[in-house]
Amino acid sequence: MSTNYDIIIVGGGPIGIACGLEAQRAGLSYLILEKGCLVNSLYNYPANMTFFSTSERIEIGGIPFVSNNVKPVRPEALEYYRRVATSHKLNIHLQEKVLSIRPIHEKFEITSSRRAYSADNIIIATGFYDIPVLLNIPGEDLPKVMHYYKDPHFFAMQKVVVVGASNSAVDAALETWRKGAEVTMIIRGEGIGRRVKYWVKPDIENRIKEGSIKAYTHSTLQAIRPGEVDILTPDGVETIPNDYVIALTGYQPNFEFLRQAGIRLSEDENRLPFYDPATMETNVKHLYLAGVVCGGMNTHIWFIENSRIHAEMIVRHILSDKT
Repeated sequence: MSTNYDIIIVGGGPIGIACGLEAQRAGLSYLILEKGCLVNSLYNYPANMTFFSTSERIEIGGIPFVSNNVKPVRPEALEYYRRVATSHKLNIHLQEKVLSIRPIHEKFEITSSRRAYSADNIIIATGFYDIPVLLNIPGEDLPKVMHYYKDPHFFAMQKVVVVGASNSAVDAALETWRKGAEVTMIIRGEGIGRRVKYWVKPDIENRIKEGSIKAYTHSTLQAIRPGEVDILTPDGVETIPNDYVIALTGYQPNFEFLRQAGIRLSEDENRLPFYDPATMETNVKHLYLAGVVCGGMNTHIWFIENSRIHAEMIVRHILSDKT
């Protein structure tokens, strides 16, 4: 017989941890299931990443986050969330992937990569960083193509194409260039994205202006081959030598997982999951969403700082439902 919990939380990122803290404080039995390491998405962020938010804005559970910097960096965040999880002895299983969620007799049956569980309520806080938005062009499956960027040293003295104009693309372009890579950016629009960190935007624009980093605007990558790539520019197709492609074209939630759990999605390109913004409950009773997964393809809407409140909203609704 599987153990029954008041709440099972799918996802051990900052918001999943926040949900666990709220459940713990409310005296509810809970379990957090995380398919990777603790705060897996943050772990897979670029090694030198600096957060846009200040440390107090990404605190969870009212637990202070003290940073040595105005804007915290990735190692500080990893240490903070680890200490939160361990000091509060959160009930969390790492490296355990949830395979399915099924409603059965007013409860949920959860099957993971290890065993089965049952729960009265489910919170899905899985984020959006696991599935890259593909280019869908010839050669994208070559080993030289990367949809995740970690550390710049690997690309030293190489010809690198960076696809995109967001924060991640700009960071990759600047960092690899500073390690001696020959960097070319391919930008679909007219220039660097509006949401790029304000202290980084002048840097990348100046590097492009002076010619240190080549940028093709109003352009798309058309094909990738072992030693070169084709770029569709306003003036036609241009072929340039290339060693690596860093395709930072965005990421998306696991929509199939949401659908299989019974959650309705909008039929437009945003694929917004249905939920009540007052309670975070989806169209499936007792099944909730928390964090950036709520935004569908609009992955720039929700962040740690504006979605950490979801934990309190959900637990408050669960408690009201029990009375």
